[in-house]
Amino acid sequence: MKMNTTVSSFLARHNFVNHVDVLSVAQAILDDMSNGLQGKKADEDMIKTFSNPPSSSAKGKSVIVIDAGGTNFRSCLVTFDNEGVPTISEMEKTKMPGVEKELSRKDFFEQFAVNLEHLKNKADRIGFCFSYPMTITEDGDGILLGFSKEVKAPEVVGAKIGECLKAVLKEHGWNDIKRITLCNDTVAALLAGASLTDNVENFSSYIGFILGTGMNAAYVQPSCEKCGIKKQIIVCESGKVTHVNQSEFDKAFDKTTVKPGSFLLEKLCSGAYLGPVSWFALQAAADDGLFSDKVAAKIKALPALTLIELDQYLHNPRNSGSTLGAILAENGNEEDYDRVFQILDAIVERSARYAAAILTACVIKTGEGKNASRPVCILCDGTTFHKTHMIKERVNAYLDEILTKNLGLYWKIVACDNDITLGAAISGLID
Repeated sequence: MKMNTTVSSFLARHNFVNHVDVLSVAQAILDDMSNGLQGKKADEDMIKTFSNPPSSSAKGKSVIVIDAGGTNFRSCLVTFDNEGVPTISEMEKTKMPGVEKELSRKDFFEQFAVNLEHLKNKADRIGFCFSYPMTITEDGDGILLGFSKEVKAPEVVGAKIGECLKAVLKEHGWNDIKRITLCNDTVAALLAGASLTDNVENFSSYIGFILGTGMNAAYVQPSCEKCGIKKQIIVCESGKVTHVNQSEFDKAFDKTTVKPGSFLLEKLCSGAYLGPVSWFALQAAADDGLFSDKVAAKIKALPALTLIELDQYLHNPRNSGSTLGAILAENGNEEDYDRVFQILDAIVERSARYAAAILTACVIKTGEGKNASRPVCILCDGTTFHKTHMIKERVNAYLDEILTKNLGLYWKIVACDNDITLGAAISGLID
């Protein structure tokens, strides 16, 4: 889309670069990834998981799955039949322990046992998708580094989550649990992608990518003598990259966040931030005289803007039932419609380019995808990726241009229902 020169000048004045060079950003991310793997100073954590996708599909096995993150605690049983087809049963959703009130370590895990009572002794392995910062140990356990602000259980920080859970389940009369494997949602997504085919030769490697409320990636790192690690899944914590271009809108919004100056790449990409950044951009555009007087006044009166409201406008600008559509239907002219659209579209375009840069770096880092018949499998999860206006289509286009046409690397973006649940189940079956 050719941008209106007035909009283009406005974005340039505020240091907003929507057409960032995807390959240049990917190369900077690659350098950061390499530094992190070698123990040098890096933005990304590059967390080792000491695990790999299984070489064959799970068949004739059951595993208990826990998915805990934010304010929700979900648990279920996943059973793989003799053909490897999974069935999800006995799903329950409850509040995450520690959300409603502060809990001691003992009470925190006691609540876990209560939440899991409906699954007692129905399997001897647990796959646990635990979406909080943690260090993964070689036995598949995870040491909690800290909770987000929603969960209040400070005594749990530093604990081995699987070990503590196993102990409390034993106290509640459970049979011996052979293994509890901790993973985060990117690893679960990666493993779900690896489960999509019975013939593991269809893909040369795997990536899990989340672009929803937050943003992160995991990939399979080949053995690296220089880094001193064996082949394994690595969680990047991609959102922590700070060497990105921030516009004046981004800087203004960043000052309002809980941790200013951190997770800068995530704040350019993910769903939690696209709406607020767009609000700052529209406010600046109104101040700079880009809109007619009545539209500018209405936009200035908006208290906030969400991703949903942004997306509704981009999908159908003349829908008067949306927040921005209503303002323009009552007060706007064609120029107003176009300028609002192009400003919001620039923010979404930038998100797609940075997402493509992360995936480009991950594909290159796998060292695979050199054969068109064995591409790298990229399982993408998250409503921002799949639902936000043109993000998925743009990411596909940039990957095709850079990875395939320029670098001769092959990839395939896939999706599946219940991917995080399925991937967590697979993690529980890995020895």
